[in-house]
Amino acid sequence: MTDTIPARSPATEPDSPLARVLRQPFILGLFLPIQDGGWTPSTLPRTTTWTFDYNARLTQRAEALGFDLVFGLAQWASHGGYGGKTRYREISLDSFMATAALAACTERILLISTLHILYGPWHPVHLAKFGATLDHISKGRWGINVVTGYAEREPLMFGMKKIEHDTRYEMADVFVERLKQLWSLDRNLTVDGPHWAMEDAFVTPKPAYGRPVLVNAAGSRAGIEFAARHSDLVFITSPAGNQLEDALASLPDHIANIRATAAKQGSSLRTMINPMVICRDTEQEAIAYRDAIEAAADVEAVENFAEHGRRGDSHAWRNQRRQHRAIGGNLHLVGSPEQIVDALLKLKATGIDGVQVTFYDFAPDLEHFAEKVLPLLYEAGLRIPEDRLTATPAAA
Repeated sequence: MTDTIPARSPATEPDSPLARVLRQPFILGLFLPIQDGGWTPSTLPRTTTWTFDYNARLTQRAEALGFDLVFGLAQWASHGGYGGKTRYREISLDSFMATAALAACTERILLISTLHILYGPWHPVHLAKFGATLDHISKGRWGINVVTGYAEREPLMFGMKKIEHDTRYEMADVFVERLKQLWSLDRNLTVDGPHWAMEDAFVTPKPAYGRPVLVNAAGSRAGIEFAARHSDLVFITSPAGNQLEDALASLPDHIANIRATAAKQGSSLRTMINPMVICRDTEQEAIAYRDAIEAAADVEAVENFAEHGRRGDSHAWRNQRRQHRAIGGNLHLVGSPEQIVDALLKLKATGIDGVQVTFYDFAPDLEHFAEKVLPLLYEAGLRIPEDRLTATPAAA
């Protein structure tokens, strides 16, 4: 029996945590540094660390500040990481475990775990059960960022050969369709394949709001079509690289294409982008901060990490410019608080629905953002106080 009844999106449930987030004019997330070195292979002193306690404190602070979500990446680095003096990203927490564990020390914020669903022995029944359990533990706040694995060397750790780009998305499509069936059906599911067979499979408890939040990152046609079929949020990059003016010129057409693809699927897919925010009280101070980060760059790690990207087949990073590459992130916002807000307003005007920000020195930079930038976001209408959200319609 191969029922195709899909689990409804939590976005359609007015009381769900995701629906509440989508009422904000502009989604605000924090991209956690659960990997050593965060996003920046630099030796400039900082507090940022991969440890769970540090990331838990960041998450609790972000929640107190009204952030909508936190997010962790997943990677499989070999001994020495990406090399250099810093052994960049040699150490990292598992995103699935670490982000899920944050449910125990938070109450409101969405928690998004990244998982390579095609690596190793993962089966849809495993993840459907784990996901339903986490959905109940978090009261509907947990979600999965579905990734297929673009890196050349990562599958080798699992005794696998790299799967061709579009074939990976075909497999992921089947995997997620099975998840949605298992989360929705009130009877056993039996399928012969393709890829994952199951006989009399059944998962309880059922998720509280239809299914957990589904996310993916996409830059290719196959990735965008996957997002349109399955995801609530899609993380995108700037097609023209990491500098703001280039991004502002290229994003409108890119986002229009994503929305058109989603519309064909009857989807209200929302787009998010990951800016590295380097903010100080004045533009001159912010530029000086950026320059100090770059001056202390771990050059070997920068080059090795760039080569890692070049050897993969991700479409999202193909046009990242060399300029300021040591800074990290897929978009660089550098300036005073007023300039940061102006940049976010311009990003919204391109069609971007929100950001998951990163910082160089996370704890103090987050506090500066909270004190100097966040009030301006409310003044600019990008954010609405929590107690007014219930009367505010969801953003288009």
